Amino acid sequence: MSVDARLHSILACPQDKGPLLLIQDELLYNPRLRRIYPIENGIPVLLVDDARDADDARHADILARAVEPEAAV
Repeated sequence: MSVDARLHSILACPQDKGPLLLIQDELLYNPRLRRIYPIENGIPVLLVDDARDADDARHADILARAVEPEAAV
């Protein structure tokens, strides 16, 4: 299942309240904090405790595949 473009445009990081990048309906990403939030069965899991950190290589890979909220609408 994919994340609806309207939903994506209003989602925010639970830590810094900033926008998140959508990565091929697999995850949401905060590039400012380098935090990865999973999407499970089409549902974003925006729990700080479930987020993972991205190292430099993963950060670069994620940014190469990202869709920004404005582009998804």
